[in-house]
Amino acid sequence: MVKDKALGQHVLKLLEGRSAHVDFETAVKRTPVALRGKRPKGAAHSPWEILEHMRLAQWDILEFSRNAKHVSPEWPGGYWPKSSAPPNRNAWNQSVRAFRADHAALNALVADESTDLFAPIPHGDGQTILREALLVADHNAYHLGALVTVLQLLGAWK
Repeated sequence: MVKDKALGQHVLKLLEGRSAHVDFETAVKRTPVALRGKRPKGAAHSPWEILEHMRLAQWDILEFSRNAKHVSPEWPGGYWPKSSAPPNRNAWNQSVRAFRADHAALNALVADESTDLFAPIPHGDGQTILREALLVADHNAYHLGALVTVLQLLGAWK
């Protein structure tokens, strides 16, 4: 349906995040290695905690959307990392790669012409792919804003 296709394209643009706010790629590229585990005074989270939270939430929403057997993590502990700093040298890049892969999978789901954006997800309680995609876009935008604020407080974002 033409309306669904146009709506899907608008949702994909929203998921991209470049129209009204910073996009994921810019934010992670501008996060210095030395500051990834730092919490500035007055901030609740470090860049690492924000990145991991975004990754975990996006993964959970994607898996819920496509897998009836998916079990979501416990709230809220299952959606945040255990420490403020990456646990090893590779953790940041692994998290970024996983975020990108899940983001691409969600985009593919929205872009798939066989996806009915308005159909209730069979194993849900009224959720649709449209609702889940908008939830991801909203959640990511919110936390990218938080990441920029933390980087500003740390002096790394002008």
